[in-house]
Amino acid sequence: MENNNAGLQISKKSFFSSVFILLLLMIGAGILTYLIPSGAFERTIVDGKEIIVPGTFRFLEDGGYAVWRWFTAPIEVLWGPDAVTVIMIIAFICIIGGTFAVLDKSGMLQYIMNGLVKKYESYKHKLLGILILFFMLFGSIFGIFEELVALVPIVIILSYALGWDSLTGLGMSLLATGFGFASATLNPFTLGVAQEVAGLPAFSGVGFRIVVFVIMYCILYGFLYKYTKKIENDPSKSLVYEEDIKQREKYANITAIETLPNEQYLGRTVKIFGASLVVVISYIVVGFFVPALSSVSMPVMALCFLIGGLMAAKASKYGGNIIKDFINGVGGIAPSALLILMAMSVKLIITNGGIMDTVLYYASETVSKMGPYGAIVMIYLLVLGMNFFISSGSAKAFLLMPLIAPLAELVGLTSQVAVQAFCFGDGFSNLLYPTNAILMITLGLTVVSYPKWFRFTIPLQALTFVVNIGLLLVAVMIGY
Repeated sequence: MENNNAGLQISKKSFFSSVFILLLLMIGAGILTYLIPSGAFERTIVDGKEIIVPGTFRFLEDGGYAVWRWFTAPIEVLWGPDAVTVIMIIAFICIIGGTFAVLDKSGMLQYIMNGLVKKYESYKHKLLGILILFFMLFGSIFGIFEELVALVPIVIILSYALGWDSLTGLGMSLLATGFGFASATLNPFTLGVAQEVAGLPAFSGVGFRIVVFVIMYCILYGFLYKYTKKIENDPSKSLVYEEDIKQREKYANITAIETLPNEQYLGRTVKIFGASLVVVISYIVVGFFVPALSSVSMPVMALCFLIGGLMAAKASKYGGNIIKDFINGVGGIAPSALLILMAMSVKLIITNGGIMDTVLYYASETVSKMGPYGAIVMIYLLVLGMNFFISSGSAKAFLLMPLIAPLAELVGLTSQVAVQAFCFGDGFSNLLYPTNAILMITLGLTVVSYPKWFRFTIPLQALTFVVNIGLLLVAVMIGY
Protein backbone atom coordinates (compact mmCIF):
# COMPACT_ATOMS: atom_id res chain seq x y z
CA MET A 1 0.00 0.00 0.00
CA GLU A 2 2.88 2.34 0.46
CA ASN A 3 5.67 2.72 -2.13
CA ASN A 4 7.80 5.30 -3.79
CA ASN A 5 5.62 5.71 -6.86
CA ALA A 6 3.95 9.01 -7.52
CA GLY A 7 0.29 9.40 -6.82
CA LEU A 8 -1.98 8.70 -3.91
CA GLN A 9 -0.92 5.85 -1.66
CA ILE A 10 -2.84 4.62 1.36
CA SER A 11 -0.55 4.79 4.37
CA LYS A 12 -0.20 1.34 5.97
CA LYS A 13 -0.39 2.78 9.46
CA SER A 14 -3.46 4.83 8.63
CA PHE A 15 -5.12 1.92 6.84
CA PHE A 16 -4.67 -0.67 9.57
CA SER A 17 -5.58 1.74 12.39
CA SER A 18 -8.75 2.62 10.48
CA VAL A 19 -9.61 -1.04 9.91
CA PHE A 20 -9.14 -1.78 13.62
CA ILE A 21 -11.31 1.16 14.71
CA LEU A 22 -14.07 0.29 12.25
CA LEU A 23 -13.99 -3.38 13.28
CA LEU A 24 -14.51 -2.37 16.91
CA LEU A 25 -17.43 -0.15 15.87
CA MET A 26 -19.01 -3.01 13.91
CA ILE A 27 -18.75 -5.28 16.94
CA GLY A 28 -20.09 -2.52 19.20
CA ALA A 29 -23.06 -1.98 16.89
CA GLY A 30 -23.78 -5.69 16.92
CA ILE A 31 -23.68 -5.81 20.74
CA LEU A 32 -26.15 -2.89 20.91
CA THR A 33 -28.70 -4.95 18.99
CA TYR A 34 -28.80 -7.31 22.00
CA LEU A 35 -28.91 -4.53 24.61
CA ILE A 36 -31.59 -2.30 23.06
CA PRO A 37 -35.06 -3.75 22.30
CA SER A 38 -36.00 -3.76 18.63
CA GLY A 39 -38.92 -1.71 17.37
CA ALA A 40 -40.26 0.01 14.29
CA PHE A 41 -42.27 2.98 13.09
CA GLU A 42 -44.65 2.62 10.18
CA ARG A 43 -43.42 4.35 7.03
CA THR A 44 -45.11 5.92 4.05
CA ILE A 45 -44.02 7.18 0.64
CA VAL A 46 -44.28 10.93 0.00
CA ASP A 47 -43.06 12.32 -3.32
CA GLY A 48 -41.08 9.14 -3.90
CA LYS A 49 -39.32 9.31 -0.51
CA GLU A 50 -39.90 6.98 2.44
CA ILE A 51 -40.64 8.86 5.66
CA ILE A 52 -41.60 7.88 9.22
CA VAL A 53 -45.24 8.17 10.37
CA PRO A 54 -45.14 9.75 13.88
CA GLY A 55 -47.10 7.97 16.61
CA THR A 56 -46.89 4.53 15.01
CA PHE A 57 -43.97 3.03 16.95
CA ARG A 58 -44.28 -0.51 18.24
CA PHE A 59 -41.83 -2.88 19.89
CA LEU A 60 -40.92 -6.10 18.07
CA GLU A 61 -40.41 -9.51 19.58
CA ASP A 62 -37.32 -10.44 17.59
CA GLY A 63 -34.07 -8.89 18.83
CA GLY A 64 -30.34 -9.25 18.34
CA TYR A 65 -28.46 -9.38 15.06
CA ALA A 66 -26.72 -12.69 14.35
CA VAL A 67 -23.07 -12.48 15.38
CA TRP A 68 -21.74 -13.97 12.15
CA ARG A 69 -23.53 -11.22 10.22
CA TRP A 70 -21.56 -8.56 12.07
CA PHE A 71 -18.57 -9.67 10.04
CA THR A 72 -20.36 -10.27 6.72
CA ALA A 73 -21.99 -6.82 6.88
CA PRO A 74 -19.30 -5.15 4.70
CA ILE A 75 -20.21 -7.58 1.90
CA GLU A 76 -23.96 -7.30 2.50
CA VAL A 77 -23.65 -3.54 1.99
CA LEU A 78 -23.09 -4.26 -1.71
CA TRP A 79 -26.68 -5.42 -2.13
CA GLY A 80 -28.26 -3.34 0.63
CA PRO A 81 -30.20 -0.07 0.28
CA ASP A 82 -26.96 1.96 0.08
CA ALA A 83 -25.35 -0.27 -2.57
CA VAL A 84 -25.50 2.26 -5.42
CA THR A 85 -24.01 5.02 -3.27
CA VAL A 86 -21.22 2.77 -2.01
CA ILE A 87 -20.28 1.57 -5.50
CA MET A 88 -20.26 5.14 -6.84
CA ILE A 89 -17.99 6.31 -4.01
CA ILE A 90 -15.55 3.44 -4.58
CA ALA A 91 -15.45 4.07 -8.33
CA PHE A 92 -15.04 7.81 -7.76
CA ILE A 93 -12.11 7.33 -5.38
CA CYS A 94 -10.37 4.86 -7.71
CA ILE A 95 -10.68 7.23 -10.67
CA ILE A 96 -9.24 10.06 -8.57
CA GLY A 97 -6.35 7.82 -7.49
CA GLY A 98 -5.48 6.79 -11.04
CA THR A 99 -5.82 10.28 -12.51
CA PHE A 100 -3.81 11.88 -9.72
CA ALA A 101 -0.96 9.40 -10.30
CA VAL A 102 -0.80 10.33 -13.98
CA LEU A 103 -0.89 14.07 -13.25
CA ASP A 104 1.80 13.66 -10.61
CA LYS A 105 4.10 11.79 -13.00
CA SER A 106 3.55 14.41 -15.72
CA GLY A 107 5.05 17.16 -13.52
CA MET A 108 1.92 19.29 -13.71
CA LEU A 109 1.35 19.35 -9.95
CA GLN A 110 4.91 20.54 -9.33
CA TYR A 111 4.42 23.24 -11.94
CA ILE A 112 1.20 24.49 -10.30
CA MET A 113 2.66 24.45 -6.81
CA ASN A 114 5.74 26.33 -7.94
CA GLY A 115 3.59 29.14 -9.32
CA LEU A 116 1.44 29.36 -6.20
CA VAL A 117 4.42 29.36 -3.86
CA LYS A 118 6.16 32.14 -5.79
CA LYS A 119 3.00 34.23 -5.75
CA TYR A 120 1.90 33.71 -2.15
CA GLU A 121 5.01 32.81 -0.19
CA SER A 122 5.36 36.29 1.34
CA TYR A 123 1.71 36.43 2.47
CA LYS A 124 0.71 32.78 2.73
CA HIS A 125 -1.76 33.31 5.56
CA LYS A 126 -3.84 35.34 3.12
CA LEU A 127 -3.86 32.28 0.85
CA LEU A 128 -4.89 30.20 3.88
CA GLY A 129 -7.93 32.42 4.36
CA ILE A 130 -8.80 32.37 0.64
CA LEU A 131 -8.68 28.57 0.42
CA ILE A 132 -10.77 28.12 3.57
CA LEU A 133 -13.39 30.51 2.17
CA PHE A 134 -13.39 28.76 -1.22
CA PHE A 135 -14.01 25.30 0.22
CA MET A 136 -16.50 26.54 2.83
CA LEU A 137 -18.58 28.35 0.20
CA PHE A 138 -18.85 25.23 -1.95
CA GLY A 139 -19.96 23.18 1.05
CA SER A 140 -22.38 25.84 2.33
CA ILE A 141 -24.02 26.82 -0.96
CA PHE A 142 -23.91 23.68 -3.07
CA GLY A 143 -23.73 20.95 -0.43
CA ILE A 144 -20.46 19.61 -1.81
CA PHE A 145 -18.48 17.25 0.42
CA GLU A 146 -17.53 13.96 -1.23
CA GLU A 147 -16.81 15.54 -4.60
CA LEU A 148 -14.01 17.82 -3.37
CA VAL A 149 -11.93 14.85 -2.21
CA ALA A 150 -10.23 15.13 -5.60
CA LEU A 151 -8.68 18.46 -4.61
CA VAL A 152 -7.50 17.47 -1.12
CA PRO A 153 -4.17 15.87 -2.19
CA ILE A 154 -3.30 18.96 -4.24
CA VAL A 155 -3.94 21.25 -1.27
CA ILE A 156 -1.79 19.02 0.96
CA ILE A 157 1.13 19.29 -1.49
CA LEU A 158 0.64 23.06 -1.47
CA SER A 159 0.75 22.97 2.32
CA TYR A 160 4.13 21.18 2.17
CA ALA A 161 5.40 23.76 -0.30
CA LEU A 162 4.43 26.60 2.04
CA GLY A 163 6.26 25.00 4.95
CA TRP A 164 3.22 23.59 6.73
CA ASP A 165 2.12 19.97 7.26
CA SER A 166 -0.48 17.50 6.02
CA LEU A 167 -2.86 18.41 8.85
CA THR A 168 -2.89 22.02 7.65
CA GLY A 169 -3.61 20.80 4.12
CA LEU A 170 -6.53 18.74 5.41
CA GLY A 171 -7.70 21.74 7.42
CA MET A 172 -7.72 24.05 4.40
CA SER A 173 -9.70 21.54 2.32
CA LEU A 174 -11.49 18.77 4.22
CA LEU A 175 -12.22 20.76 7.39
CA ALA A 176 -13.23 23.83 5.41
CA THR A 177 -15.60 21.87 3.18
CA GLY A 178 -17.19 20.15 6.18
CA PHE A 179 -17.55 23.42 8.09
CA GLY A 180 -19.21 25.00 5.07
CA PHE A 181 -21.51 21.99 4.62
CA ALA A 182 -22.63 22.28 8.26
CA SER A 183 -22.92 26.10 8.10
CA ALA A 184 -25.51 25.65 5.39
CA THR A 185 -26.82 28.78 3.69
CA LEU A 186 -28.33 27.14 0.58
CA ASN A 187 -27.14 23.51 0.96
CA PRO A 188 -29.82 21.51 -0.92
CA PHE A 189 -28.90 18.14 0.63
CA THR A 190 -29.42 19.03 4.29
CA LEU A 191 -31.05 22.44 4.60
CA GLY A 192 -33.14 22.09 1.44
CA VAL A 193 -34.48 18.61 2.25
CA ALA A 194 -35.03 19.38 5.95
CA GLN A 195 -37.01 22.54 5.16
CA GLU A 196 -39.06 20.69 2.55
CA VAL A 197 -40.02 17.92 5.01
CA ALA A 198 -40.74 20.50 7.73
CA GLY A 199 -43.05 22.42 5.36
CA LEU A 200 -40.93 25.59 5.26
CA PRO A 201 -40.29 27.76 2.18
CA ALA A 202 -37.16 26.65 0.36
CA PHE A 203 -33.96 28.23 1.76
CA SER A 204 -35.90 30.59 4.02
CA GLY A 205 -34.23 32.15 7.05
CA VAL A 206 -30.98 32.73 5.16
CA GLY A 207 -30.06 35.90 7.10
CA PHE A 208 -29.39 34.06 10.36
CA ARG A 209 -27.50 31.35 8.48
CA ILE A 210 -25.16 33.89 6.89
CA VAL A 211 -24.28 35.08 10.39
CA VAL A 212 -23.62 31.43 11.36
CA PHE A 213 -21.38 31.01 8.31
CA VAL A 214 -19.29 34.07 9.18
CA ILE A 215 -18.87 32.95 12.80
CA MET A 216 -17.78 29.44 11.81
CA TYR A 217 -15.39 30.81 9.16
CA CYS A 218 -13.69 32.98 11.79
CA ILE A 219 -13.42 30.04 14.19
CA LEU A 220 -11.85 27.74 11.58
CA TYR A 221 -9.47 30.38 10.23
CA GLY A 222 -8.37 31.31 13.75
CA PHE A 223 -7.79 27.66 14.63
CA LEU A 224 -5.65 26.97 11.55
CA TYR A 225 -3.83 30.31 11.74
CA LYS A 226 -2.76 29.56 15.32
CA TYR A 227 -1.66 26.04 14.38
CA THR A 228 0.39 27.16 11.34
CA LYS A 229 2.13 29.83 13.40
CA LYS A 230 3.08 27.19 15.96
CA ILE A 231 4.64 24.81 13.44
CA GLU A 232 6.34 27.67 11.58
CA ASN A 233 8.16 28.55 14.80
CA ASP A 234 8.95 24.90 15.57
CA PRO A 235 8.16 22.30 12.86
CA SER A 236 8.70 19.46 15.35
CA LYS A 237 5.50 20.55 17.11
CA SER A 238 3.50 19.26 14.17
CA LEU A 239 1.43 16.26 15.27
CA VAL A 240 2.57 14.43 12.11
CA TYR A 241 6.17 15.67 11.98
CA GLU A 242 7.71 12.19 11.69
CA GLU A 243 5.05 10.93 9.29
CA ASP A 244 5.50 13.92 6.97
CA ILE A 245 9.26 13.50 6.53
CA LYS A 246 8.98 10.95 3.68
CA GLN A 247 6.26 12.94 1.96
CA ARG A 248 8.33 16.12 2.13
CA GLU A 249 11.25 14.27 0.53
CA LYS A 250 8.92 12.98 -2.17
CA TYR A 251 7.94 16.53 -3.13
CA ALA A 252 11.28 18.13 -2.28
CA ASN A 253 11.79 19.24 -5.90
CA ILE A 254 8.46 21.05 -5.97
CA THR A 255 10.19 24.42 -6.39
CA ALA A 256 12.74 23.11 -8.87
CA ILE A 257 10.51 23.28 -11.91
CA GLU A 258 13.42 24.16 -14.18
CA THR A 259 14.73 20.61 -13.82
CA LEU A 260 11.63 19.10 -15.46
CA PRO A 261 12.42 17.99 -19.00
CA ASN A 262 8.91 18.78 -20.30
CA GLU A 263 8.60 22.23 -18.77
CA GLN A 264 7.69 23.94 -22.04
CA TYR A 265 4.50 21.83 -22.31
CA LEU A 266 3.26 22.20 -18.74
CA GLY A 267 1.58 25.58 -19.19
CA ARG A 268 -0.70 24.06 -21.84
CA THR A 269 -1.22 21.03 -19.61
CA VAL A 270 -2.45 23.20 -16.75
CA LYS A 271 -4.91 24.98 -19.05
CA ILE A 272 -6.38 21.67 -20.25
CA PHE A 273 -6.82 20.29 -16.76
CA GLY A 274 -8.05 23.67 -15.51
CA ALA A 275 -10.74 23.61 -18.21
CA SER A 276 -11.94 20.22 -16.93
CA LEU A 277 -12.17 21.63 -13.40
CA VAL A 278 -14.20 24.57 -14.74
CA VAL A 279 -16.59 22.05 -16.31
CA VAL A 280 -16.85 20.22 -12.98
CA ILE A 281 -17.54 23.43 -11.02
CA SER A 282 -20.07 24.56 -13.65
CA TYR A 283 -21.83 21.23 -13.36
CA ILE A 284 -22.03 21.64 -9.58
CA VAL A 285 -23.55 25.12 -9.97
CA VAL A 286 -26.10 23.98 -12.59
CA GLY A 287 -26.92 20.91 -10.48
CA PHE A 288 -27.94 23.24 -7.66
CA PHE A 289 -30.81 24.48 -9.84
CA VAL A 290 -31.51 21.16 -11.62
CA PRO A 291 -31.95 18.37 -9.03
CA ALA A 292 -31.86 15.66 -11.70
CA LEU A 293 -28.24 16.59 -12.48
CA SER A 294 -27.12 16.66 -8.85
CA SER A 295 -28.40 13.12 -8.33
CA VAL A 296 -25.71 11.80 -10.68
CA SER A 297 -23.05 14.39 -9.91
CA MET A 298 -20.44 11.96 -8.61
CA PRO A 299 -20.09 9.75 -11.73
CA VAL A 300 -20.28 12.75 -14.08
CA MET A 301 -17.63 14.65 -12.14
CA ALA A 302 -15.41 11.57 -11.97
CA LEU A 303 -15.68 11.24 -15.76
CA CYS A 304 -14.78 14.91 -16.29
CA PHE A 305 -11.84 14.59 -13.90
CA LEU A 306 -10.65 11.44 -15.70
CA ILE A 307 -10.93 12.84 -19.23
CA GLY A 308 -9.35 16.16 -18.28
CA GLY A 309 -6.51 14.45 -16.40
CA LEU A 310 -5.67 12.02 -19.19
CA MET A 311 -5.81 14.73 -21.86
CA ALA A 312 -3.58 16.97 -19.74
CA ALA A 313 -1.08 14.16 -19.17
CA LYS A 314 -0.99 13.43 -22.90
CA ALA A 315 -0.33 17.10 -23.67
CA SER A 316 2.50 17.22 -21.11
CA LYS A 317 4.61 14.79 -23.18
CA TYR A 318 6.21 13.42 -20.03
CA GLY A 319 7.23 10.19 -21.74
CA GLY A 320 5.65 7.78 -19.28
CA ASN A 321 3.09 5.05 -19.87
CA ILE A 322 -0.22 6.74 -19.04
CA ILE A 323 -2.23 3.51 -18.81
CA LYS A 324 0.34 1.81 -16.60
CA ASP A 325 0.64 4.85 -14.32
CA PHE A 326 -3.15 5.10 -14.09
CA ILE A 327 -3.47 1.43 -13.10
CA ASN A 328 -0.72 1.85 -10.50
CA GLY A 329 -2.59 4.84 -9.10
CA VAL A 330 -5.81 2.84 -8.85
CA GLY A 331 -3.90 0.06 -7.11
CA GLY A 332 -2.50 2.50 -4.58
CA ILE A 333 -5.96 3.71 -3.57
CA ALA A 334 -7.90 0.44 -3.99
CA PRO A 335 -7.58 -0.68 -0.33
CA SER A 336 -9.80 2.28 0.58
CA ALA A 337 -12.76 0.27 -0.74
CA LEU A 338 -12.59 -1.92 2.37
CA LEU A 339 -12.76 1.16 4.63
CA ILE A 340 -15.86 2.40 2.79
CA LEU A 341 -17.61 -0.97 3.13
CA MET A 342 -16.75 -1.27 6.82
CA ALA A 343 -17.88 2.28 7.60
CA MET A 344 -21.21 1.73 5.85
CA SER A 345 -21.73 -1.65 7.53
CA VAL A 346 -22.16 -0.04 10.98
CA LYS A 347 -25.42 1.55 9.78
CA LEU A 348 -26.48 -1.75 8.19
CA ILE A 349 -26.04 -3.65 11.47
CA ILE A 350 -27.98 -1.06 13.50
CA THR A 351 -30.80 -0.87 10.94
CA ASN A 352 -31.16 -4.61 10.35
CA GLY A 353 -30.86 -5.19 14.09
CA GLY A 354 -34.07 -3.18 14.53
CA ILE A 355 -32.81 -0.67 17.10
CA MET A 356 -32.63 2.50 15.00
CA ASP A 357 -36.32 3.28 15.41
CA THR A 358 -36.22 2.37 19.11
CA VAL A 359 -33.55 4.99 19.76
CA LEU A 360 -35.61 7.56 17.84
CA TYR A 361 -38.72 6.66 19.86
CA TYR A 362 -37.02 7.04 23.24
CA ALA A 363 -35.41 10.33 22.16
CA SER A 364 -38.70 11.76 20.89
CA GLU A 365 -40.44 10.82 24.14
CA THR A 366 -37.76 12.68 26.10
CA VAL A 367 -37.97 15.80 23.90
CA SER A 368 -41.76 15.98 24.23
CA LYS A 369 -41.46 16.44 28.02
CA MET A 370 -38.99 19.35 27.86
CA GLY A 371 -39.28 23.11 27.58
CA PRO A 372 -38.16 24.89 24.39
CA TYR A 373 -34.55 25.53 25.46
CA GLY A 374 -33.97 21.99 26.70
CA ALA A 375 -35.82 20.54 23.71
CA ILE A 376 -33.66 22.31 21.11
CA VAL A 377 -30.49 21.04 22.78
CA MET A 378 -31.95 17.52 22.89
CA ILE A 379 -32.90 17.68 19.19
CA TYR A 380 -29.36 18.78 18.37
CA LEU A 381 -27.94 15.88 20.42
CA LEU A 382 -30.33 13.43 18.76
CA VAL A 383 -29.17 14.40 15.26
CA LEU A 384 -25.56 14.42 16.46
CA GLY A 385 -25.97 10.86 17.72
CA MET A 386 -27.81 9.58 14.65
CA ASN A 387 -25.11 11.04 12.39
CA PHE A 388 -22.72 8.46 13.83
CA PHE A 389 -24.75 5.76 12.08
CA ILE A 390 -26.25 7.61 9.09
CA SER A 391 -23.77 9.96 7.44
CA SER A 392 -26.03 10.92 4.51
CA GLY A 393 -27.59 14.29 5.30
CA SER A 394 -30.59 13.94 2.99
CA ALA A 395 -31.34 10.38 4.17
CA LYS A 396 -31.19 11.55 7.77
CA ALA A 397 -33.49 14.49 7.01
CA PHE A 398 -36.18 12.18 5.60
CA LEU A 399 -35.78 9.90 8.62
CA LEU A 400 -35.70 12.48 11.42
CA MET A 401 -37.56 15.62 10.33
CA PRO A 402 -41.04 13.96 10.28
CA LEU A 403 -40.46 13.33 14.00
CA ILE A 404 -38.58 16.52 14.87
CA ALA A 405 -40.94 19.02 13.19
CA PRO A 406 -44.12 18.11 15.12
CA LEU A 407 -42.12 17.70 18.35
CA ALA A 408 -40.70 21.19 17.92
CA GLU A 409 -44.20 22.63 17.48
CA LEU A 410 -45.44 20.68 20.52
CA VAL A 411 -42.84 22.25 22.84
CA GLY A 412 -43.10 25.77 21.41
CA LEU A 413 -40.21 25.77 18.95
CA THR A 414 -40.36 27.07 15.39
CA SER A 415 -39.64 24.63 12.58
CA GLN A 416 -36.86 26.96 11.43
CA VAL A 417 -34.96 26.49 14.70
CA ALA A 418 -35.47 22.71 14.48
CA VAL A 419 -34.01 22.71 10.96
CA GLN A 420 -31.00 24.69 12.20
CA ALA A 421 -30.44 22.14 14.97
CA PHE A 422 -30.59 19.42 12.31
CA CYS A 423 -27.95 21.14 10.16
CA PHE A 424 -25.61 21.60 13.13
CA GLY A 425 -26.04 18.00 14.30
CA ASP A 426 -25.56 16.59 10.81
CA GLY A 427 -22.57 18.49 9.51
CA PHE A 428 -19.69 19.17 11.87
CA SER A 429 -19.45 15.61 13.21
CA ASN A 430 -18.85 14.33 9.66
CA LEU A 431 -15.30 15.50 10.33
CA LEU A 432 -15.00 13.50 13.55
CA TYR A 433 -16.89 10.21 13.29
CA PRO A 434 -14.90 7.25 11.89
CA THR A 435 -18.17 5.86 10.49
CA ASN A 436 -18.08 8.62 7.87
CA ALA A 437 -16.61 6.85 4.85
CA ILE A 438 -15.35 10.02 3.17
CA LEU A 439 -13.42 11.09 6.26
CA MET A 440 -11.68 7.72 6.53
CA ILE A 441 -10.87 7.62 2.82
CA THR A 442 -9.50 11.15 2.80
CA LEU A 443 -7.28 10.35 5.77
CA GLY A 444 -6.19 7.22 3.91
CA LEU A 445 -4.89 9.42 1.09
CA THR A 446 -2.50 11.02 3.56
CA VAL A 447 -0.04 10.00 6.28
CA VAL A 448 -2.53 11.09 8.95
CA SER A 449 -3.95 8.25 11.07
CA TYR A 450 -7.40 8.59 12.61
CA PRO A 451 -6.03 8.90 16.19
CA LYS A 452 -3.78 11.80 15.09
CA TRP A 453 -6.70 13.42 13.28
CA PHE A 454 -8.90 13.03 16.38
CA ARG A 455 -6.24 14.63 18.55
CA PHE A 456 -5.84 17.50 16.07
CA THR A 457 -9.55 18.27 15.63
CA ILE A 458 -11.10 17.48 19.02
CA PRO A 459 -10.37 20.97 20.50
CA LEU A 460 -12.03 22.51 17.44
CA GLN A 461 -14.96 20.10 17.68
CA ALA A 462 -15.41 20.92 21.38
CA LEU A 463 -15.45 24.66 20.65
CA THR A 464 -17.86 24.13 17.76
CA PHE A 465 -20.16 22.07 19.99
CA VAL A 466 -20.38 24.90 22.56
CA VAL A 467 -20.87 27.57 19.87
CA ASN A 468 -23.60 25.51 18.17
CA ILE A 469 -25.56 25.19 21.39
CA GLY A 470 -25.12 28.91 22.07
CA LEU A 471 -26.39 29.82 18.60
CA LEU A 472 -29.39 27.51 18.96
CA LEU A 473 -30.32 29.05 22.31
CA VAL A 474 -30.07 32.52 20.75
CA ALA A 475 -32.26 31.34 17.86
CA VAL A 476 -34.91 30.17 20.34
CA MET A 477 -34.67 33.42 22.28
CA ILE A 478 -35.20 35.63 19.20
CA GLY A 479 -37.98 33.40 17.83
CA TYR A 480 -36.05 32.53 14.67
